[in-house]
Amino acid sequence: MRAIFIASLSFLFCFYSNTSIADELVIVANTTEQNISIDKQQLRNLFMGGAIQGKYIPVSMTPNKRSRIVFNTRIIGLTESRIQSYWAQLKFTGRSKPPIEFSTVEELIAYVEKTPGAITYLPGSASIPDSLQVIFSIPE
Repeated sequence: MRAIFIASLSFLFCFYSNTSIADELVIVANTTEQNISIDKQQLRNLFMGGAIQGKYIPVSMTPNKRSRIVFNTRIIGLTESRIQSYWAQLKFTGRSKPPIEFSTVEELIAYVEKTPGAITYLPGSASIPDSLQVIFSIPE
């Protein structure tokens, strides 16, 4: 019984280790501000409707996209259903609106490139245009 438990833990550890390499994200912004500094808590606040210093517009992938799942898990710390419930409450009371959403990385990049102050997350494998500044990476 103990051998099965140890084997199961080993499998989970290997699975988690292998998926984390493919789940790297970069946070990019359309900003002229040099040496922008943002931390995990500020990102969480921004993407959950809070304000951070500076005028930033959060932009997100649509639900069920791998990069959104990774972002929600590692930065927001909530499941998609909890995030949707949170936004439903805020929209109902008129206090805030969720980030603008796009279904493809190409649409996301195009929007961020043309919108000053836009900030988003991209898969680590994405080709990042020179006009966007990388301000954070996951894992960091």
